[in-house]
Amino acid sequence: MTTATESPKPHILIVDDDTEIRDLLSRFLAKHDFRVTTAKDGRDMHQALKDWKIDLIVLDLMMPGDNGLTLCSQVRAESDIPIIMLTAMGEDVDRIVGLEVGADDYIPKPFNPRELTARIKAVLRRTTAASLAPSVPITEDSGEIVRFEDFELETATRTLRKDGEAILLTAGEYELLVAFVEHPRRVLNRDQLLDMARGRAAIPFDRAIDVQVGRLRKKIEPAAKIPNLIKTVRGDGYMFTPEVIRG
Repeated sequence: MTTATESPKPHILIVDDDTEIRDLLSRFLAKHDFRVTTAKDGRDMHQALKDWKIDLIVLDLMMPGDNGLTLCSQVRAESDIPIIMLTAMGEDVDRIVGLEVGADDYIPKPFNPRELTARIKAVLRRTTAASLAPSVPITEDSGEIVRFEDFELETATRTLRKDGEAILLTAGEYELLVAFVEHPRRVLNRDQLLDMARGRAAIPFDRAIDVQVGRLRKKIEPAAKIPNLIKTVRGDGYMFTPEVIRG
């Protein structure tokens, strides 16, 4: 594992088993005012996280031992450090899974280091910006019951029910639904939803939030292709239309 000297610059951790990629990115990012630490595997990554205050992780998906999805889940269980995943071209399923387990963005290989640098800067901007927060946020600790239409959302157990029957939600779908019920009947753009739903970041042409909205619609909308609960506001984002009753 290698590291640069101390500085106030954003500290990026590159986790990749390819020595050439680690060296290339380390040199390139250093030239663009980043402090860089590299790790060849999960063991080195966890050691770096203990030794340094890391601002963002660039994490390769395919590695020997624990792969990127496993390592992403491990990091996300303990912290909100932003993660950008490096994936092979065309691995759409892995990208979606990566976003669901907590990655903030992804970039396919082969990639241009300049594009990765732009992604890093975009993620860091969004994670340091103040997010739209409700006056009384919904938390698991509150043990709150939130009702809309024929649904009940039990925050203590993160369970959504319709007519008494539980509806299985992924972590990403649950966080997105919470963002909507906290801000009913308001137009929310993709960046706001990503921040509120702890998706944290994506540059403007990333449609990760649209994937999550589509999946959530299929679980709560009677006719997902003609949505009524989550309306698309063309050019602006999405609006959660039902009345929300909390408590």
